[in-house]
Amino acid sequence: MTSGGNHKVGYLGPSGTWSDEALMANTDLTIDDTVPFPSIADVIAAVASGDVDEGIVPMENALEGSIPVTLDMLAFEVDNLSITREIDHPIHLKLIARAPLDLSQIEKVISLPHASAQCRRYIRDMLPQAEVVAANSTAEAVRIVSLANEKWTAIGSSLAARSYGCVILADDIEDHPGNQTRFVMLSTKAAPQDLEATYKTSIVCTIAHDQPGSLLQILQEFAHRYVNLTKIESRPSKKGLGDYVFFIDVEGRKDDEQVAAAIKCLECKLARVKLLGSYPVG
Repeated sequence: MTSGGNHKVGYLGPSGTWSDEALMANTDLTIDDTVPFPSIADVIAAVASGDVDEGIVPMENALEGSIPVTLDMLAFEVDNLSITREIDHPIHLKLIARAPLDLSQIEKVISLPHASAQCRRYIRDMLPQAEVVAANSTAEAVRIVSLANEKWTAIGSSLAARSYGCVILADDIEDHPGNQTRFVMLSTKAAPQDLEATYKTSIVCTIAHDQPGSLLQILQEFAHRYVNLTKIESRPSKKGLGDYVFFIDVEGRKDDEQVAAAIKCLECKLARVKLLGSYPVG
């Protein structure tokens, strides 16, 4: 992805979020090429409507799992988007304040709930007196703290701390090492199929009604063709309790003979199979 021209890429803002950092670290875009949005849903909607050419959104985190709003919008709310690339970005969370502050004095910890959850043990052990408060993004949390005179802190990135003139009280407060988030790039145009690159294909499978062997029926189509699955996850279908759809990632391109054959057979057997994208792996 290159900068220049009128090509615009949306991300969860404001400046200093992990989406912003992942985008800047893995592309040659400049700030003039990017557009911040107040929520992940807004980023996806902007790409679908053509307000921006592409968007980056978090798909899943190594500690807290998938991002529900991303999965649900791609599965149920937009039909003209494709995943064109994935980016695996390390996440090292910081405890951030407006000025130096003793941990025992902290009254509030503000952050995106998904980020706070990645630091659950640290908050419990080191900040038992602090109220945990939700924000729309980690950078928004840091911005709020930067403007407050109270003894508040935020959980966010070093980029956000620098962007809003704050100080880092503690480094790497996530509960487990090796924390990463998988981001995906979205576009109304499918990814070019580079025969030299390693690809992944993502689909959503909807069964007509729950019955014994429904999931096995899906998995066998790939197993019989020796297509490796890298992820399978269920999400509520929004139709009622016990009704689910399945998100599946497989190795290979959508046009590879065995992958294409498996998807074709599933389309004959299932109520719906939606292709989310066939794209280079992170």
